[in-house]
Amino acid sequence: MRSILLKNKLIRTLVELRGNPRACVYTEPLWGLSMNLCLPYATVYMLALGMNDVQVGIITSIYMFSQTIFAFLSGTIVDKLGRRKSTAIFDFLAWSIPCLIWASSQGFWFFAVAAILNGMMKIPTVSWDCLLVEDAPKDKITHIYSWVIICGNLSALFAPISSILVAKLTLVPALRILYINAFIIMTAKILILYKFSTETGVGKIKREACRDKSWAEMLSGYKSTVRKILNSRGTIFAIIISILVEIVTMLGMTFWQIIVSRRIGIPDTLLPIFPMIRSILSIVLFFTVISKIKQTDLKWPLYGGFLSSIVGYILLISITKADVWGYAVLLISLAFEALGGAVLNTLRESLVAIHADPVERSGVMALLQTAVMLVSVPFGYIGGLLSDISRTLPFVLSIGLSLLGILATALFYHRPSRIYRFKSDRENRIRLNEKVS
Repeated sequence: MRSILLKNKLIRTLVELRGNPRACVYTEPLWGLSMNLCLPYATVYMLALGMNDVQVGIITSIYMFSQTIFAFLSGTIVDKLGRRKSTAIFDFLAWSIPCLIWASSQGFWFFAVAAILNGMMKIPTVSWDCLLVEDAPKDKITHIYSWVIICGNLSALFAPISSILVAKLTLVPALRILYINAFIIMTAKILILYKFSTETGVGKIKREACRDKSWAEMLSGYKSTVRKILNSRGTIFAIIISILVEIVTMLGMTFWQIIVSRRIGIPDTLLPIFPMIRSILSIVLFFTVISKIKQTDLKWPLYGGFLSSIVGYILLISITKADVWGYAVLLISLAFEALGGAVLNTLRESLVAIHADPVERSGVMALLQTAVMLVSVPFGYIGGLLSDISRTLPFVLSIGLSLLGILATALFYHRPSRIYRFKSDRENRIRLNEKVS
């Protein structure tokens, strides 16, 4: 039985994980057991406390702006403090403390403060990513990222717990309990990961190199990193894809609950069921479709991911009421969304890991995250304005952005093919001349 299971590349990767990648992947379900219980209700929780669609959009933009600031600082902080310590400190500041604020929230300004603190998550995003992959075999990176997403999806299977609480206690009291639970489990995750991880090899080198440097000197080092990024078409492409996927994901996470509950009419108690279904579908897709994706050929998977997302959103905005037909179309929409989201979120991480210079990874990640957040900041507010006009419009915007993703993919993979052939021909001529000599 074990030999049969190990034939699957994903399962074999999980079994063979060691050191930091193992510690990161094995503790990841705890994130889901905390935050995934709250996320299905996050925006309707704001509405229940008296906020409107525009205010929800403003909170999202504040959150994105905060991320922009901390994304810019993240590379310097991570190199100075180290990957392991940065992850522990800023996960606590960005997740544990906001959970307590959300649990006691009374309205807009509570959410605004929590959004600013939550924006610090861009620092552990960089440090945790470095902790995950810097000591990992490069040929296993795509499968490792797949397991990160699978772990998140597995933990979403516990989402019905929040549905039961909401049914028994009503929305606001239930969410306050769930956020306290999130504080406890997130804090436990931080402590466990810190205990079972070590500083990476690259992290030790960078920390030693930064020991006697001032913060100003380190920030000025971004100039050389910018030059490296601008000279790498692969990194630029990874940034473009990350921006588009980030905005589409953000719009979906923020406004999906609103359109489903307020336009279609799905009862609040059923809201966690649909993310659970999406998670189950994602897990199945990871073991059947995504595990077969070759790291050397990401063009067609990118096309498929964007097209699948487009179909999912078209189906979603076509639903007008919660009848039998509406529920059926919503489930089909979820299937396409699950496929698109699973593929695109895996590939966006893989593209960065593949094209980024390993020595400059923290700096590249910091600038990438800064660029992504800087472009994404207005879209929370824009999404709120669009949702206030019509609950379907944020998803029309997502469809347009996904079409841009297809265009960017086509442009990137059209030109390299010719370059590659030229390089191959040149290399063959050089080898031939060497043999003749």
